[in-house]
Amino acid sequence: MTARSQEAFFGAAMEPKNLLLIMADEHSRRVLGCYGHPIVSTPNLDRLAARGVRFSDAYCNSPICVPSRASFATGRYVHQIRFWDNATPYDGTVTSWAHRLRRQSHQCVSIGKLHYRRTEDDNGFADQIMPLHVAEGIGDLLGLIRDELPVRSACLRLAQTAGPGNSDYQDYDSAVTTAAQKWLRSAAARPHKPWVLFVSFACPHYPLIARQEFYDLYSEQEMPLPALYAAAERPDHPYIRALRECMVFDQAFDERKIRRAIAAYLALVSFVDYNVGRILQTLDEVGLSHETRVIYTSDHGDNLGARGLWGKSTFYEESAGVPLIIAGPGISQNVVCREPMSLIDMFPTIVDCVGADRAAEDRDLPGCSLFEVMRGTESHRPVFCEYHAAGAITGAFMVRHEQFKFMHYVGMAPMLFDLERDPNEANDLATRVEYRQQLQRSLALLLNVVDPDRINQLARADQEARITCFGGRDVILARGGFGHSPVPGKKPAFAPPTPPTRGGTDRPG
Repeated sequence: MTARSQEAFFGAAMEPKNLLLIMADEHSRRVLGCYGHPIVSTPNLDRLAARGVRFSDAYCNSPICVPSRASFATGRYVHQIRFWDNATPYDGTVTSWAHRLRRQSHQCVSIGKLHYRRTEDDNGFADQIMPLHVAEGIGDLLGLIRDELPVRSACLRLAQTAGPGNSDYQDYDSAVTTAAQKWLRSAAARPHKPWVLFVSFACPHYPLIARQEFYDLYSEQEMPLPALYAAAERPDHPYIRALRECMVFDQAFDERKIRRAIAAYLALVSFVDYNVGRILQTLDEVGLSHETRVIYTSDHGDNLGARGLWGKSTFYEESAGVPLIIAGPGISQNVVCREPMSLIDMFPTIVDCVGADRAAEDRDLPGCSLFEVMRGTESHRPVFCEYHAAGAITGAFMVRHEQFKFMHYVGMAPMLFDLERDPNEANDLATRVEYRQQLQRSLALLLNVVDPDRINQLARADQEARITCFGGRDVILARGGFGHSPVPGKKPAFAPPTPPTRGGTDRPG
């Protein structure tokens, strides 16, 4: 952000305003027009970015749905709240920004996907409209098994089903959009303190099935193949190798299916953009735009075939990076902020946006408000991310500081990338003598946040206890896995049990 834009923002009246908070699921920031994607059509989100601030380097705090959303809700790192994986869902026991606002009489309502434990928990919202929570209130038990990683055969469905068509997720998101429009029309008719409406979509999360009208925006034949996809280009790190052998998405792909999958993902992003446009149009029509700020983000990204990886679960930019856009009253227009941010920053941002007070217990929150960053009062903070969920043979931790990204794997070799010189993360610098000092500096930054060994042991102990609670490893393997959480009223489609991967032999001793 330039000095001029900071001054323009700082000079604007920072009055409390409503907040329309929109979250997509599994939307990589690299697949947005305003973030430089050359093909995808996202006119509504591009216009939102043009009239606000776009954060070029925003991240989730754990690249998988449940822990990412728990950090987003509470403003705390995963190891602080111990919602480690998709079988340990947020249950309302840690204060969320929704709790904070409700206690100060701000209306706070969710519409759509939360991916918490269940509606009956006190998650902080005054109302949860059409909530999508973890399957059966339990979630993905198979992801708890990390010593000998099971082969997740449900992953094979990704390639088998990718292409044009309709899906429950698209129907769900259409209904979420309609419900959001209805709520905004109702909100315009009554006086209120500043409110927060959290609208959360299921797309573009797989299945990669997109309605024909959006799929037709893209030509399969013109879809680019994923970066670093050739076998010789793929990283051979034992952590990544074990993940790939567990999450066997790529085994079912050939070139035609790859192009269909990428076309479908782009089409689903365009579908999300269309729904965002419908909601923003309603905000204008009911006269709320002048008193409502808008934030758009995602819970994590998607590898989308890069390095032979699909889904999330890695620290690569495609997976851990998320879009983050804020626009509305008091926000500078057409500004790009390059300060790295993460989803833990949403708690103080949301509280500040509506003019609520932070409580004494919020003093140790690790995040900071976007408003402070846009004013230039916060800068050069390292961003932290961690992963202890499905496919993780050991505890994984990431620090992004300045242009460097450091990945630490307990008991395994680290990785280091210079994102300015190597945006595709093709060249691991961790073994280069000239980067030894930077490697040590990055490790020190990580240790300022967390003790990786201790947290790895804590996560595994919690997961082993949960495995025992649900009858043991064999019972969970017999239950099988499923590709994605079903929409309300539907049951998960379990895949049959499969044997462990050979990646288990790479587990550190």
